[in-house]
Amino acid sequence: MGKKVLISFLVAVMMLSGTTAQNFSKVKNDPQPFGLNMAGADFGKNFPGVYNKDYTYPTAANLDYVKSKGFRLIRLPFKWDRIQHELYGELVKDELKRLKYVVDEAAKRDILVLFDLHNYGRRYLGETRHIIGEGGLKPEHLADLWGKIAKEFCGYKNIWGYGLMNEPNNMLDSMPWARIAQASILAIRKYDAKNSIVVGGDSWSSAERWMQYGDNLKYLYDPADNLIFEAHVYFDEDASGTYKKSYEEEKANPYKGIERVQPFIKWLRENNFRGFIGEYGVPDKDERWLVCLDNFLAYLQDNGINGTYWAAGPWWGKNFMAIQPINGEERPQMKVVEKYLWTK
Repeated sequence: MGKKVLISFLVAVMMLSGTTAQNFSKVKNDPQPFGLNMAGADFGKNFPGVYNKDYTYPTAANLDYVKSKGFRLIRLPFKWDRIQHELYGELVKDELKRLKYVVDEAAKRDILVLFDLHNYGRRYLGETRHIIGEGGLKPEHLADLWGKIAKEFCGYKNIWGYGLMNEPNNMLDSMPWARIAQASILAIRKYDAKNSIVVGGDSWSSAERWMQYGDNLKYLYDPADNLIFEAHVYFDEDASGTYKKSYEEEKANPYKGIERVQPFIKWLRENNFRGFIGEYGVPDKDERWLVCLDNFLAYLQDNGINGTYWAAGPWWGKNFMAIQPINGEERPQMKVVEKYLWTK
């Protein structure tokens, strides 16, 4: 069975199950941009670390490359511990300046920016890393951060969204992720009633496990009614994106990504929500992974859901999943990713 035939069949199955796009009452019908994760400011294990030694930010040249490939969206990872050293403290001036530089340079190139707080539901206090809800780290602390960021960026026209937290996981029963996210949503809305707020799911934002770990996010309240829910999808056996084994050993198939994203899409449609896939990526050494990626992106595009490939950025070197050119030579994954610039 050909790719397009099978994808059409899968869509038909979803229509019969009552999960068709017509059920989206709140979805904006305008085409949405696909893009790239521009990693670098999330690098390093020492906090706050040394700029351009432990971590970096995308350069103007990096953004030129994004634009040259036709993309109009970047997801920009950065660290809470670096941009706000003390709880309830002011944003670190040098870090804020770097963040604004990227947003300004993106605006010059007609590129939208999704902020991505790349902290997994945790941050350092001194030399100890705490999960929100323990060690004195509270939802109010994260809310304070997002309120300060929203105040700084509410006037910018190229903010696609505020990504509250990358891949929260194993959150405390006493402090569920939904409660933490709600506090940050209200803090942002004190300053910015326009831009989208992007909410990842618990359990590493897994699309496949969304109903088990993310269903309670449907009760979140946004005064501006402008939430986007973010899931992640990788195609190896444990869905971690580490791809430690061969294609066969990972038990992959050409439609693995479609299988994994369907629970998330079904949830979006049943609840009339907007969705986004913040991370997906494949290895560079086996063409079959590229087929899997191609099928997955075609399915997202047909279903009106955009996403950002993991990852581009200046410091990847020869990483097997990175899409940053090496010595000017395109990475194999780009020939697939650049086919998908907008949703239908």
